[in-house]
Amino acid sequence: MRKFLTAALTGVLAATMLFAGCGKKEEASDGGKIPEKIVVGTNAEFPPFEFVNDDGDVDGFDMAVMKEVGKRIGSDVEIKNMEFKSLIGSMESGNLDVIAAGMTVTEERERKVDFTDSYYTAKQYVIQKENGDIKKAEDLEGLTIAVQEGTTGDLLATDEIKDSNVKRFKKGVDAVMDLKKGGSDVVIIDSNPAQEFIKANEGLELVKDLFEDEKYAFAVQKDNAKLKDAINDALDEMKDDGTFDKLVKEYIGQ
Repeated sequence: MRKFLTAALTGVLAATMLFAGCGKKEEASDGGKIPEKIVVGTNAEFPPFEFVNDDGDVDGFDMAVMKEVGKRIGSDVEIKNMEFKSLIGSMESGNLDVIAAGMTVTEERERKVDFTDSYYTAKQYVIQKENGDIKKAEDLEGLTIAVQEGTTGDLLATDEIKDSNVKRFKKGVDAVMDLKKGGSDVVIIDSNPAQEFIKANEGLELVKDLFEDEKYAFAVQKDNAKLKDAINDALDEMKDDGTFDKLVKEYIGQ
């Protein structure tokens, strides 16, 4: 009798575990998992890719793309807004599933996170006061350069421009305001936000084509191939059916 009851209870327990697992989207394995809710980290100071809209919500091209990706892979999307320099550390701590922040793929970052396929090509632009002296990259040597902390512009100004004095700001707009006040000679920042800042601030101009192209991609936790592949598949679908181009036109206008 005891053996019969033990066997029966074992069967009930196995069935319970089987049905309990049916409610989960996908269990973790060596290839990672696709969460039921994707926590997306961003820095909403990078228009038109991420910004705070008039309703106080985090919006932008990256956010729109990630929300559409979530729909296609069957996951909810939660957005967390934080300092750009904190994003990779938060992912390494397990607090983020995806970083969507106009992030350029670099070898240094690839040691800490995995990247999806690139979804956008950008460049670093220089912002200076109108009729400024910057014509080529060498003209930046020895200048005081304002940047958004932790961005590619920060890395470029620090590592590649000789004798530069780098001033770091938490927001790109604060770097631009420092230039306008005379606290710095130039700003180095990604091309799209640079154009937005020029539109919003008189007396400034852009210097283009001083640096090589960069690739934006979404970052995922190391070794979460399942989520990375799911995002790549969704991006391919969006490009094939025209959704991606529609969002580009809506947010970027190109």
